[in-house]
Amino acid sequence: MTHSQMLNDGRPFLYRDHTALGLSRTEFRHAVADGDVVRTIDRVYVDARADDTRELRIASARLAVPAHAVVCDETAAWVWGVDAHRPGDRHRFDPRWVVPHGQSRSRLTGVDCRQALMDDSDVDEVGQLRVTTPIRTTSDLLRKQWRPYALASADAMAHAGLIRPMDVREYLTALKGYRGIRQARVLARYIEPKAASPGESWTRLRLIDAGFPTPKAQLEVTDAEGLTRYLDLAYRRRKIGVEYDGREFHTGDPDLEHDEERRRLIGAVGYRIIVVRYEGVFGTDDALEREVGALLGATPISRWW
Repeated sequence: MTHSQMLNDGRPFLYRDHTALGLSRTEFRHAVADGDVVRTIDRVYVDARADDTRELRIASARLAVPAHAVVCDETAAWVWGVDAHRPGDRHRFDPRWVVPHGQSRSRLTGVDCRQALMDDSDVDEVGQLRVTTPIRTTSDLLRKQWRPYALASADAMAHAGLIRPMDVREYLTALKGYRGIRQARVLARYIEPKAASPGESWTRLRLIDAGFPTPKAQLEVTDAEGLTRYLDLAYRRRKIGVEYDGREFHTGDPDLEHDEERRRLIGAVGYRIIVVRYEGVFGTDDALEREVGALLGATPISRWW
């Protein structure tokens, strides 16, 4: 089909408008169930063939957000093109925004709306949508999210080129009395633009919080065949590599065979590689820290998150 044949010409629309677009309630539900129509954020939908662009995200948010509100937190990051949602929330997309003190707050179910002081310098207007600036968004996520998720969000913002770590650190220095500011200032020291996935960020923080030196991210290595490879995390001088294998790209047989061959060739030039999955980063099993500690000759600090 051509773009003009998309539902609502590929533009987002509110759930209540499906009948005006020629779909009965039953037809609309079937379209969603079949994946022909997808939800962008709460109560906002779009034809599944539409490109997921920043413009589409802005248009979606404009349908749900009051004109006097400022999109913030995970929703602001989403508008800027970064998925900063917790793993379990990545398909919910419940909007979050703030309104100035004295303005009415939304009472809609599934919408996180609060009143707050917001300096004009912390707000950008993008496509007639008021949204917290990338640096304010990053600061808020560093303060409010759970420690590993917060660093992953900040890394993603830096990886996207939206913020510079030094600017975030300077911005946070000026904030006084904000909830979570201590956590934010500590984590801001470790923001890494090279981090390529949340799993890498979680793993790096796990190693840092174990008391180990900060590993290099995406370290370039020449393998036994002369090919350039990249290790997720590495201690170059000790030739130790730590790799996070996520479920999405490291579970099928072809993926596993590729990973095994790649690591064999890197191991052939002297690197010792430790592989960790989600279950090894979170929870009480500290095998990751014990393995890395044994290679570094260091005793890890006990897990506390």
